[in-house]
Amino acid sequence: MLQFLQDHWQSIGIVILYAITALVAVKALLETHTTGKTLAYLLLLFFIPGLGVLIYLLIGVNRRVNRIYSRKWMSNVRLSERLKDYLRKENRDTLLEHSALVENKDGIARLLFRDTLSPITANNETELLINGEEKFPALIEALRSAQHHIHLEYYIFEEDIIGREVMEIMMQKARDGVEVRFIYDDFGSSDINRRFLKEMRAAGVEVFPFYKIRLLANRLNYRNHRKIVVIDGHTGFIGGINIADRYINEPQYRQAHPHWPFWRDTHLRIKGQGVHTLQFLFMGDWNFCADSDLPITQDFFPDIETKGDDLVQIAASGPDSERSSIMLSFLAAINQAERSVYITTPYFIPNDSIYHALQQAALSGVDVRLLVPGESDSRLVNKAAESFYEDLLACGVRIFRYNKGFVHAKTMVVDDNLSVVGTANMDIRSFDFNFEVNAFVYSREINWKLSEAFLQDTLHSSEIILADWRERGRWPRLGEAVVRLISPLL
Repeated sequence: MLQFLQDHWQSIGIVILYAITALVAVKALLETHTTGKTLAYLLLLFFIPGLGVLIYLLIGVNRRVNRIYSRKWMSNVRLSERLKDYLRKENRDTLLEHSALVENKDGIARLLFRDTLSPITANNETELLINGEEKFPALIEALRSAQHHIHLEYYIFEEDIIGREVMEIMMQKARDGVEVRFIYDDFGSSDINRRFLKEMRAAGVEVFPFYKIRLLANRLNYRNHRKIVVIDGHTGFIGGINIADRYINEPQYRQAHPHWPFWRDTHLRIKGQGVHTLQFLFMGDWNFCADSDLPITQDFFPDIETKGDDLVQIAASGPDSERSSIMLSFLAAINQAERSVYITTPYFIPNDSIYHALQQAALSGVDVRLLVPGESDSRLVNKAAESFYEDLLACGVRIFRYNKGFVHAKTMVVDDNLSVVGTANMDIRSFDFNFEVNAFVYSREINWKLSEAFLQDTLHSSEIILADWRERGRWPRLGEAVVRLISPLL
């Protein structure tokens, strides 16, 4: 027997490798519920034996099935039960009669209310913040005004000029007795060093990584991409802008990096009841990563009176969600459009539902426009996105490539009064892998401003013309087709 094993060890090893691959393939078939992603995993497994298995175990395990986030999910369930009175105290029937919702046929409102514990909140003041030049002065002013607590949650937080300024305010506020809590993503903020964290903790700032990355841990693929700030329970910030100098186009922040491109991004400030949902999300994330429950008090969920009349809903999803709520809310927004849909996204890899909804909307006469970067920071993602363009163009979708710099905004403008600003890209990673959050704002003023910003961006863009696009060579087409096979994994 020993001699047989010695003589045939290579053959036996191959048999064992393919047996393991077959078992993992069965696991992928059972646990992956989207056809495109399943096919991508199977290609990976059988065309790269051994390495494909390792990659799948690192990034492909279905979190919704295996519930590695079960502690977070159960914590959120308990938290939501205690917060129902806070988050649903507005009369739903009255809100659905609001003129903004009547115009939108309340489809999105119904979806978000039932699926994400996101009530339609009234009497909000919302302000659109274009680029870091508008976001950071507003954020710093709000941080300095904090009286009870500051809650920050960011995917990227860097120790540079603006990062240091925000950090100093947090530390000073903590010394003054304000409760300051900070969550960062261990992947996105990998450059944060221990000295930086130690300095904040010494000043009284409570700091935790959302999910500590360990070597060869498949949690690497599941990132907290949210950007949430809540101040005193009444003022919140949400959008695409992280804490780093690269997000500000002013010279003093770019002297050390003159090669950085112009950064085009969008953020939103909310004052009003809509902030309570952001607070709920932060508390759910905090209770998970800090392993301690924050108390439900009036200080965290104060009664708020504002002069605004905007309706706001917050959509959130992640690997702990029962379903892809953000993708479903995007789908509802596109399907209900009657006149126009303007989408800005730095990464465009739609799933079949979004892809077909965009085609259907354009074929129905809706003015569908897509703004993407002229040059992406990922050649693979850019090539995957290009594989979708021809069919969309043929259906009447207008596609613009932004040339002034890098467009990082994640926004959608539908008809005359629905606007979406958040952290989710129009891609499968945001739909399934990342923890994301978007604000849906029913406001004619915000809609007009966001539409104007979109149209201004197209002036700095080149439009892709279908006839020209069809003239691209055979090799670019082949590259697009190959990358599209693995696009669900990017």
